[in-house]
Amino acid sequence: MTDNEHGDIQKQPKNEAARELSKLGASKGGKARAQSLTREERSAIARNAVVKRWQRAGKNTAVAKATHEGPLCIGDLAIPCAVLDDGTRVLSQRGFAKAIGGGKPMSMTRRGAGNLPALLNATNLKPFIGEELTAAAKPIPYVAMHGGPPAYGIRAEAIPMICRVWLEARDANKLHKRQEHLAVQADIIIRGLATVGIVALVDEATGYQDDRIKNGLAKILEAFVAKELRPWVHTFPVDYYRQMYRLKGLEYPPQKANRMPRYFGKLTNDIVYARLAPGVLEELKRITERDKHGRLKTHLHRRLTADIGHPKLQMHLGAVTALMKVVEDGDWPGFMKLLDKHYERQTIGPHLFEGQETREPKILPAGKP
Repeated sequence: MTDNEHGDIQKQPKNEAARELSKLGASKGGKARAQSLTREERSAIARNAVVKRWQRAGKNTAVAKATHEGPLCIGDLAIPCAVLDDGTRVLSQRGFAKAIGGGKPMSMTRRGAGNLPALLNATNLKPFIGEELTAAAKPIPYVAMHGGPPAYGIRAEAIPMICRVWLEARDANKLHKRQEHLAVQADIIIRGLATVGIVALVDEATGYQDDRIKNGLAKILEAFVAKELRPWVHTFPVDYYRQMYRLKGLEYPPQKANRMPRYFGKLTNDIVYARLAPGVLEELKRITERDKHGRLKTHLHRRLTADIGHPKLQMHLGAVTALMKVVEDGDWPGFMKLLDKHYERQTIGPHLFEGQETREPKILPAGKP
């Protein structure tokens, strides 16, 4: 044995020990760092890690992001869906698989053969899958609005085509016994989509979709906005303004009594009134009298109804103040990020009363989410 070989043998245990100590230190450091991160920061790190893995594998890294999300309700089914930033409409692959499985768990590998959704993996379905479906049903990776690792969606246009595959296989007696319930669910979904589609077409052809929005909005405003000016009552808690000063980096209380910054009113319109219900802020500003300088003569909250509008305002104020308290001093952008995540602005649009053609818009009483 040479001297060099002998030296290598002596160094080996030390090197192994050093590696183990290094791993231990990295593990502790990683846990400590993870505990110090916010949920949003951890989601961003996880998302970036997925993208880097895709880059190493030579996959497409241009992951779309959801700009709108919600459930597509068909009978008793609720399938998560989203509109992506490029305008693509998708249904959650996992949610659709659960719906077509009747709520029963299915094998959910992310992709099937030929880049098809996992629910088309079965060999006995291949004769019923054409080139058009193969092109349309390729799973689309996207990032949800709340962040996190990329999810997979299926183009909305491909959903009826996927359902027809199961129905055609059933009609040809090619399904196994354990697959028959999937065809039943596919039949329910495709019939439900047809119903929703024809209703939307009639609404568009007759112009009712615009009236539906107006009628629904009128009912919301009737519930929230009072016909007469109500007596002034103390509504906005002192803590609300104290937190606003803190997050804006201003001294509280102000040196001059009753002289808060004028822009606080605009901020309150955005973070409070604009998030109560669709159209409420616009209606309050419309009916409230103004002086010769264009300033409001009375507080907007005096125009809210006593049974719904005012209690909802107080609930929202409590929630907003609680969010303010968890944000560091001077971090107004951080607060707005939290607020936008948990309490979105209530906007008026064609989507507002979709699916409510045969029922009145639902007005929740105070105390219920």
